[in-house]
Formats: sequence, C-alpha cells, structure tokens
Amino acid sequence: MSVVQTDRMTAPDYATMIDAETWDFICRTDSYYPPETATFSVDRQRDIYDTMCRAFFQGYPAGVTATDRSFGGVPCRLYPGAGGTVVYFHGGGFVVGGLHSHDDVCAEIRSVTGLTVVSVDYRLCPEHPHPAAYDDSVAATKAVYAEFGGPLVLAGDSAGGNLAAAVAASVGRNGGCSVVGQVLIYPGLGGDMNAGSYLTHAKAPMLSRDDVIYYMGVRFGLAPGDTTRPDDVTATPLLDRDFSGLPPTLAIAAECDPLSDDCAAYAGRIVAAGGKARAVTEPGLVHGYLRARTAVGRARESFDRITGAIAAMAKGDWS
Repeated sequence: MSVVQTDRMTAPDYATMIDAETWDFICRTDSYYPPETATFSVDRQRDIYDTMCRAFFQGYPAGVTATDRSFGGVPCRLYPGAGGTVVYFHGGGFVVGGLHSHDDVCAEIRSVTGLTVVSVDYRLCPEHPHPAAYDDSVAATKAVYAEFGGPLVLAGDSAGGNLAAAVAASVGRNGGCSVVGQVLIYPGLGGDMNAGSYLTHAKAPMLSRDDVIYYMGVRFGLAPGDTTRPDDVTATPLLDRDFSGLPPTLAIAAECDPLSDDCAAYAGRIVAAGGKARAVTEPGLVHGYLRARTAVGRARESFDRITGAIAAMAKGDWS
C-alpha cells in the first residue's frame, strides 16, 4: 500500500511512472476506445465503449450466477451470495456503461467475497441529466436494504464512486439503511478542477482533464469548458459541509489520473469529522484499471485490496 506525493511543478514522466504491463493495457484499450472518444456523438461513444467492454470481458468464476431484476423500479443485476450485500455502481462518466460493462467485475466481487452483489443500471446522461442517476441509485439501494437487510456495503468506480459517496451520505446517514462501509475506486468527488492532480495529470493516459470537463458538462448541462461545480452535495460529495456519520471508507485513487486528489481530500474530511477512512493512491496505475486486474500486477494487487476491504467491512472488522 502506497500513498504517492507528486511535485505539482513538474510534468509527470509517464514513461517511467507506468510499467510495461500497464502500457500494454493502455495500448489495448486505446485500440478499442481512442483517446478522443469523448469528442464523438453519445451514440458512437456508447458503441465504442460496449465493444471495448466485450473485448475485456472475462466471464464468470465457477459457481457465480446472475439474474436481472428490478429494485425500487430500477433495472439491476443480482449475483446471489450470503453474509451481506454489496450495491455496486458502475463507471462511465454518467454517459456510457450499464449492467454489461462491469458484469465480470461484479461477478468476481461476488466470487471472492461470497457476498450478494447488486449492480445498479441507473439512467444515463444526456437523456437523463442529474439528479436521475442519483435518484435511481438511492431508490435501488433502499429497495435492496428493505429486501436483504444488512450488512450493506456500497462500492463503485469513477462515476459510480461518486454515486456511492452520495448515496452513503443520503440513505446511509439519514435514510435508515445500515451502511457498514463504502469502497470508492478512482472516484470523481467534486475536487477543484483548477488545482492539484487535475492540473498535474491533465493529460494522463485513459482520462484527461478535458474528458472530465466534458462529462461534467453533459451531466449538469454546462457550457463547453465550464468547470464550475454545482453547489449540490448529491452531485459533488466534497462540497458537503458535514462529513460526520459516514460509514468506514476506503477511497482508492490511480496515481496517473486527474481525479486522484479527490480520494485524499474526501477521506481526510471524514477523519477530521471523527469517522474512519483511508485513502490509497495506487502507484503507476491509470483510470479504468479494473479492466486490467488479471493482466497487470499492480491492478491485481489493487483489486485484492478492494475485495478484501469489502469483505472485511461486511464482517465489521475493517481497519
């Protein structure tokens, strides 16, 4: 486990920060999902993303099954297990992705932890701008808890990490659901886009600052290039004024990612409010590395950290 300190005055040397395995993953991803994809039409972005997800799909581990059904009126995929439930929110910038995009990730979480996993197919932008994805995530989580009870762990990557944090602050703290932990994987939580990692890693492989601005603009209907964060804690959890009462939190950042500073900022505020949280920055990894979990050693170690934390949180012994 390593927390990386980056010199903000020096452009990152990705040739040395990123190892050969990760570069192979980046090149393979780019062959399906070119770096300029965010400039294409939404329909084309979704076609490209779906093709990439199919190329990286690794199937289900032995003994894992899944059924599509609704929770709270929201389409979901249920991976039955025992001992608690994980509600998972997929990444994709609130624009792409769905039950298919993280199907094998959820199946592997189910296999490793033994817990029931529910993947939430929240509505996407631009057809359904904020707060549609948030509303769906809250509704699904409440329905899952009403049916299965606790212990309940929230998890998500990228946009899904944003949703997990927003849901934890809503239903976990004030909505009657006993959320025993949350695991946020390279989340975008609403940090200052004109400072820190947003500038240092503005041109990082796999996700650039321009990409983040584009996705934020689509979600909130902003003018092109506008970096103003809406003052809405259901969309930007870092703008909350009260971080008390949140569940134990593991926030995992990729070092080479404009979003990386959000994890330390979020975890720090929970700790300052008297809660339990830890931020980890994974050295040399890039946004989207979950798809590299079997091909890249660093990503595999991070995925083990993710599943280990989920399992420990469900048992009440994460530290």
